[in-house]
Amino acid sequence: MKSTRLTRGALIAATSAFALTMTACGSDAADEAGDAVGSATSAASSAAESATSSETTEAASTEPFGEACSLVPTDGEGSFDTMSAQPVATAASGNPVLSTLVQAVTAANLVDTLNSAEDITVLAPANPAFEAVPSENLNALLADVPQLTSVLQHHVIGGRLAPDALAGEQTTLLGDTVTIEGSGESFTISADQTLLASADANVICGNVQTENATVYIIDQVLAPAAA
Repeated sequence: MKSTRLTRGALIAATSAFALTMTACGSDAADEAGDAVGSATSAASSAAESATSSETTEAASTEPFGEACSLVPTDGEGSFDTMSAQPVATAASGNPVLSTLVQAVTAANLVDTLNSAEDITVLAPANPAFEAVPSENLNALLADVPQLTSVLQHHVIGGRLAPDALAGEQTTLLGDTVTIEGSGESFTISADQTLLASADANVICGNVQTENATVYIIDQVLAPAAA
């Protein structure tokens, strides 16, 4: 029965109508059943739309971000799709943005170490980050294997960090820490943690996936505290 309050006359009229037209009940019941089905269908549709929206958001959160991502090949060797199926050192070797880093990793004999590591995060300096280091200093670093190894290990964090877990004080494979600030798609590392100590390091292409690592390409070379 509807909750709307009926007057006495309306109640009598409704009672008389009920007595004369019993068959109308079946029709009303059918209508109510139809309404119920319609409501259930609408609710199911809303739930499906919500789930689809959630899945779309989740899918979007796995995509690389940053202005320098446009420098990465769109297909073939070095592309995001190809990198995602390769271990991190191998994946970097095909990416033209990271050729100097690959040279450094090779000089430090860390290719196998990085490729065989499980679930790591790599803060990967792009070529311009190395180019900003005076050539004599860079050449000296590349020739000093123990020091180069320490610097590169300082760029690697244990565990695969999604963007929403990247900020904070993170422990590196060297055993020291790097502090990352920011959120969303904007992350920085303070200048005093970089090799040149002249400008903050910025993530310029982040959330790049490889077979065993999540990579954040940065525009400065980082330095361990003792470097």
